[in-house]
Amino acid sequence: MEKEEVKEKEKKKKKKPEITRSRAIGNNFYALGLLWRICPSLAVHQGVARFLGYFEWLFYSAFFMRHVINAMEKEESYWSILTYVIIVAIVFGSMMLYENLLSGAIYPVDQTIVNKGLYRKLFRKSRNVELACFEDSDFYDKYTLAMEKADTRIVSTTESLFKTFFGAIASVCAFVFMYQIDKISVLFIIFPVLGNFIFNRKISHIDYVRNKDMAPHNRRIAYINRVMYLPDYAKEMRLTGVFRLMKHQYKEAIQGVSDVTRKYTKRAMILHWLYVMFTFTFIFEGLLIYGAYRTLVTHSMSLAQLSVITSMMVSTTWILIGFTEALTELFKNGLFVEYLRRFMEYKERIPEDYAGDDPGNEIKSIEFRDVSFSYKDVEVISHLSMEFRGGKTYALVGHNGAGKTTIIKLLLRFYDPTEGTILLNGRDIREYDLRKYRNLFATAFQDHRMFSMTVAENVIMGEPIPAEEQEARVTEALKLAGAYDKVQTLPKGIHTILTHEFDDKGAVLSGGEFQKIVVARAFVKDCPFKVFDEPSSALDPIAEGTLFDNIYKTCENNTLVFISHRLSSVQNADWVYLLSDGTVKEEGTHRMLMDQHGIYADMYEKQATNYLAIMGGGASV
Repeated sequence: MEKEEVKEKEKKKKKKPEITRSRAIGNNFYALGLLWRICPSLAVHQGVARFLGYFEWLFYSAFFMRHVINAMEKEESYWSILTYVIIVAIVFGSMMLYENLLSGAIYPVDQTIVNKGLYRKLFRKSRNVELACFEDSDFYDKYTLAMEKADTRIVSTTESLFKTFFGAIASVCAFVFMYQIDKISVLFIIFPVLGNFIFNRKISHIDYVRNKDMAPHNRRIAYINRVMYLPDYAKEMRLTGVFRLMKHQYKEAIQGVSDVTRKYTKRAMILHWLYVMFTFTFIFEGLLIYGAYRTLVTHSMSLAQLSVITSMMVSTTWILIGFTEALTELFKNGLFVEYLRRFMEYKERIPEDYAGDDPGNEIKSIEFRDVSFSYKDVEVISHLSMEFRGGKTYALVGHNGAGKTTIIKLLLRFYDPTEGTILLNGRDIREYDLRKYRNLFATAFQDHRMFSMTVAENVIMGEPIPAEEQEARVTEALKLAGAYDKVQTLPKGIHTILTHEFDDKGAVLSGGEFQKIVVARAFVKDCPFKVFDEPSSALDPIAEGTLFDNIYKTCENNTLVFISHRLSSVQNADWVYLLSDGTVKEEGTHRMLMDQHGIYADMYEKQATNYLAIMGGGASV
């Protein structure tokens, strides 16, 4: 029963957000409001341009041609007709000049403003949401969908909204103009309406289903195309027979795409033929024959009326096509904007800009008081109590999954406890200004990341260090971390770009060297509390010993917390917490824990035995 419930939850997560039509339409107005707040001039120009476009069609079809032909039938003077034509040409020329000005000068500038303003809002929001959001795959999927081409999509959404609004007005006006000229001619409008609202929708549905059926095959094709040129797979491609397997899978995927295409081709062809016949042929040919019959046979329609009807049928057809397409886009855009809207309206549980009390710069004590924490309904920390006193050194040890890193994330307030409290100097840490609170800590995480910036920038990480002090501080931090000699061999020393992301000459260091730079980040920051999460996992024993000596000497006035699997590296800590199943099982100094002959002593003796066996010595503690 429990497995079925889990599967059901997973299915719900994978579903796209279901929204009502009213919500979808409302989302388009939300996009318009967002665009208006960022760049109102673009919204105004979009509306004006769309209005002028429909006005041009209707004016030319309903008024211009009728006026000119009527004037000719009434034998008005050549100059009066020419004057009218020139005035219209000047007006339309001005409109065309305005359109060129929009596409060539105004839109590029305004779209840059939209890009800057919208992504500033999105980045500010993404910076403000709690870490748990990025670890939630469902939220992260929506976040990436919200960010993907958000600036161009919001512009196209508002454009579709104006196109729908003015298209509806233009359709009504076209209907009224044709009705005034000839009531029967209005019936011909039914054909493009049927073509667009019935057959075109069926074609769109077939496209959707076909693309959905093709998706697994296209994903496989995309995967193989990607793997074939990525350097990460190059060695295996040449040393094994995996290429033959990939080639076979590629052929199967191509065959799958072909099978899906054939499955829907016949229906799609018939519907497309009906769409063309109803949308274009019946109204164009039918209305033209009807008008010609009345003009030439029954003489019940004037030449001016015929010209208006034939001109109007073209304009009306394209107006209706544009309107129906815009209406369809309205609902499609509503789905995209739903992701954007939900992300922007998300209420942060731990907002990064929370402005609480100033915690000051001194740490007397940090206490975990009966703390429990569950992640996705799985308890990770269970009724844990521990204390870190200012100026002391602590070690968190235990097997993988014991909860060590989670404790640090709770300490840094990436999460809040499910139960219990964490106290800084006797006060709940949730009462403090979050950014000022986190500034009390320097961290060197095991799962570190290097940025495509210089070595110096990767060490300083934006800390407010005076420019004239930065080089000396970075150099000292790198020396303490044991990375300075290696950095000096790089082309530009501490000013060398790391990674090849933007610079082909950028440096790519080994895992151990990268880890030393991460440790240097903790050295360079001036703060009372420093956390080192497996700082020597990629280092040899000699480098590890030197690093720990430097940490102890340099941070003797700081509160230190180490997370380490190598118990030999933490035996000099003032206090050791051994964790298991998310709580403290043993605590004390190294000597105290060894004398207890418990879990810690057993782990230490096994590690010492293994180490000495590797080194070729006897096993002794």
